[in-house]
Amino acid sequence: MSASPARLVSIDVPPALRPLVATALLLEKLDRTPREASAEQYRRVAQRATALLERAESEPVLDQVLGAFPALAELWENRHYGTSGLCRSALEPALRAEIETRSLLERLRT
Repeated sequence: MSASPARLVSIDVPPALRPLVATALLLEKLDRTPREASAEQYRRVAQRATALLERAESEPVLDQVLGAFPALAELWENRHYGTSGLCRSALEPALRAEIETRSLLERLRT
């Protein structure tokens, strides 16, 4: 379960993603107040969110939606763990940035 604090985010949600956002709101509520629902209820909401995520893969604003809803982002990461690990961003730019940073730190040390 996510422990991230809620923050206000404004996203222009296309009609196709509105059911996903509504489900994500419910998932966030259940994530923050786990005693409000049974394990079965939580599982049903998570399964519904997962099914909606599958249909939303090609939506351009999906990354913004995932950024606004940490519990939904965790579901996305779990679905893509085999190919993406636990990150939603491309590995290549992150690896390049780490290599460049290490190189810079090494030059600064000498």
